Amino acid sequence: MVHLKTPEELQRIRESAAILGKAHAEVARLIRPGVKTKVLDERAEEVIRDMGAIPSFKNYRGFPACLCISVNEVVVHGFPGSHELKDTDIVSVDCGVQYKGYHSDSAYTYPLEKVSQPVLDLLNRTLDALYLGIGQARKGNRVGDIGFAVQSYVEQFGYGVVRELVGHGVGKSLHEDPEVPNYGKQGKGSKLVAGMVIAIEPMINMGTRGVVQERDGWTIRTSDRKPSAHFEHTVAILDDRTEILTTHEELETCYEYKWRSKSR
Repeated sequence: MVHLKTPEELQRIRESAAILGKAHAEVARLIRPGVKTKVLDERAEEVIRDMGAIPSFKNYRGFPACLCISVNEVVVHGFPGSHELKDTDIVSVDCGVQYKGYHSDSAYTYPLEKVSQPVLDLLNRTLDALYLGIGQARKGNRVGDIGFAVQSYVEQFGYGVVRELVGHGVGKSLHEDPEVPNYGKQGKGSKLVAGMVIAIEPMINMGTRGVVQERDGWTIRTSDRKPSAHFEHTVAILDDRTEILTTHEELETCYEYKWRSKSR
């Protein structure tokens, strides 16, 4: 069942998303070669709790950390730990915040300084696909319009669209209806109406779309071990527009390697 948000609920999610943006920015300041991924997780949790909020992911269905940190061929749900980032890594940071009973959710994939141009292209195109999907997330459209926009764009480059994991509604629960796949047919799926809040999150593989789950029960990686990119925003469908509730602006300002402008 889709829960439509009142203006008061939307404001709570905006407040949650503002805290989430601060947490992402603080993580971005730390991303560099030699940093252990658990350090990123510790900093994010510190920022979130200092602002009176709760990390949405920690202990969610048994997940042990505040951040999902997924490096290179890991698509999503990677555990923070002792892995030291290398200058050839890409690292996806996915974070959720619960504030005053409402969640927000966003993700960003960072390339370190010596990532190859083909991998930078994957990241650029996945981020482009996120905004193409958001462009279709408007009142009167359907969920399939979002998925079609993402899929039709990235598949022209030979990339694989992950199908086992999808976007979702966001609100009092971290995961609500409707599901928002990154593939689909125009005019199909749940109708988008004012008051919906959804997370749109392309997960795009450089190679095939196949994925496998590791023995820890969480970590999802590409079956061919080629890199994967993941970007996400929480957005609200309004009567006259679509509002992106989460932000990447502050983290992009804080991240020392300005890859997006260099690689385009």
